[in-house]
Amino acid sequence: MVTAPCLLASVVLLICAIARRAKHWKASSTRWIIVDGSNVMHWCDGSPQIETVKETVNQISGLGYTPGVVFDANAGYLLSGRYQHNGAFAKFLGIPEERVMVVPKGTPADPAILAAARDLGAQIVTNDRFRDWADQYPEVHRPGYLIRGGYRSGELWLDVPDPAGSVNKT
Repeated sequence: MVTAPCLLASVVLLICAIARRAKHWKASSTRWIIVDGSNVMHWCDGSPQIETVKETVNQISGLGYTPGVVFDANAGYLLSGRYQHNGAFAKFLGIPEERVMVVPKGTPADPAILAAARDLGAQIVTNDRFRDWADQYPEVHRPGYLIRGGYRSGELWLDVPDPAGSVNKT
């Protein structure tokens, strides 16, 4: 009986936090891309590596986009055996803390990622298809909304459209 109200309260608080952060992010005319940090960190060889996220953030930045990164609460444990907060991830990634979000424990990152992307008019770098969220976020079916990536022959590739509109298979 207590679980459902607590879950609902957590989701409401998370949405409020996302809205505050998105308002801060939206303050400029920047072209945003949201990075699903917990998904991307597994791209290189299946084991979690923060360097993979950093390389992805750098590549996105190099194409003229501004990355925002969202992690599941357990990302720090997977990477270093202990909790890592927004600031710790931001420092390693070399981006402002305001552009990193670690969702609260027990809350999935997917709705935070999708809400931030919607609020910012951004695309999402992930190999997740967000099937469980497609009814609430039908934009996940729009071509180019979800940007796939990974490693081929040790090199990062992303299907990121350049700001002019064509796709860079970098």
